[in-house]
Amino acid sequence: MNQNVSIANSSVSIRDLSLSFGSVNVLQNLDLDIRDGEFLVLLGSSGCGKSTLLNCIAGLLEPTDGQIFIKDRNVTWEEPKDRGIGMVFQSYALYPQMTVEKNLSFGLRVAKVPKEEIDKRVARAAEILQIGPLLKRKPAELSGGQRQRVAIGRALVRDVDVFLFDEPLSNLDAKLRSELRVEIKRLHQSLKNTMIYVTHDQIEALTLADRIAIMKSGVIQQLDDPIRIYNKPKNLFVAGFIGSPSMNFLRGELVEEGGRVVFRTHGVNFSLDRYEAAEPLRAGRKVVLGVRPEHITVDGRTGGEVHEAVVDIEEPMGADNLLWLKHAGHTLSVRIGGARRYAVGAKVELSFDMSLASLFDAETEDRI
Repeated sequence: MNQNVSIANSSVSIRDLSLSFGSVNVLQNLDLDIRDGEFLVLLGSSGCGKSTLLNCIAGLLEPTDGQIFIKDRNVTWEEPKDRGIGMVFQSYALYPQMTVEKNLSFGLRVAKVPKEEIDKRVARAAEILQIGPLLKRKPAELSGGQRQRVAIGRALVRDVDVFLFDEPLSNLDAKLRSELRVEIKRLHQSLKNTMIYVTHDQIEALTLADRIAIMKSGVIQQLDDPIRIYNKPKNLFVAGFIGSPSMNFLRGELVEEGGRVVFRTHGVNFSLDRYEAAEPLRAGRKVVLGVRPEHITVDGRTGGEVHEAVVDIEEPMGADNLLWLKHAGHTLSVRIGGARRYAVGAKVELSFDMSLASLFDAETEDRI
C-alpha cells in the first residue's frame, strides 16, 4: 500500500529534507506526507533525528536542503510564528511569574488579538483541558501533570491547524503519563487537528498514533499503522524496537525437508507452512526468525509442532508472567497468564504461532 499522499491532500508535506551539522548528517533525504487531521508519531531512540525533524517543521532549525509544506504553503523559510503551528515542549516552558491564565493568553496578547477573543479562547482551552480552577494559580503551585496541561493549553489557544508535541510526557511519572496519554488522545478525537508527536516510548506511539514513523539515523525505517508495524515489521530494526519484551530472534537458515522449505536452527526444524512470505522461500538462505513472546504457547497444543524447552527465569508481572526459556541454543521470552507458575529448571512444551512470525534476511535484515 502506498503510504504517500499528494501535497494537495496533506496537512504537512516534507520533500527531500536533509540537515547536517558539519560532517554529521542528522536527516537524510527525508520524504513524509501527513494527512489532514492525522495523529502521526515520530518514534525512535535518542539521536535518531525525530526531534530534529519536528524542530525543522516548527521552524526552529533551518534544513540544509529540501522543502516543508503546511496546508499547501511552502513554509521552509518562514518564521515559526507564521507557520500556523502550536508546539508543546518537554520542559513545559511556562513563565513562572505569570498565572495560568496569563501564560495561556501571553502569545495572543503579544499578537494583539482582541481581548474578547483572548478570553473566549482561554475559556475554551481551560474547559477542554479541565484547568478552569487553576487559572489564577502560578506554575509553582501546580503539579507536573497540571503544568503539562497548561503547556498544551498554550498551544491550543493559538487555534492552529497543526500541533507539534516534543516528548511532552517524558518528565512525568508512569501514572501521570498514562492519564495524560488518554487526555491527549481524547483531545485529538475532539479537535480533529493534525498532530505530530515525538517520543521514544513505544507504548505512547502504539496507543496514540494513527500512523507511526520509526526512525533510525535520520531515515524513516517504516511508516505504517500501529497494528501493521507490530505484526509485520519491515526489517529487523523495527521488529526489535517495537514490543516489550522484545521479539525473540532465532538465527538459522532455510533448508529443504520432504519437498518443502523449513527454518532450521541448531539442528531443530520449524515448519513455515503457515508463514505468509512476501517472496518465494529458497533453501540455503541465511535468515532470522522472529516470534513475539505472546505468540508462543507453553504446555498447550495449538495444532502445530511441539518443541521442548527448560525454564531459566520466571518474572511475575501481575496480570502476566514472563518466562525466560532455554531452547535450541537460544534464550526465549514467553508471556503467559499471571496465575500460571513454573519452577526454574522445569521442562515445558512450546508451540509457535508461525502465522504471526516474522522472517528476515540475515544479510539485508529486510522482511522476507
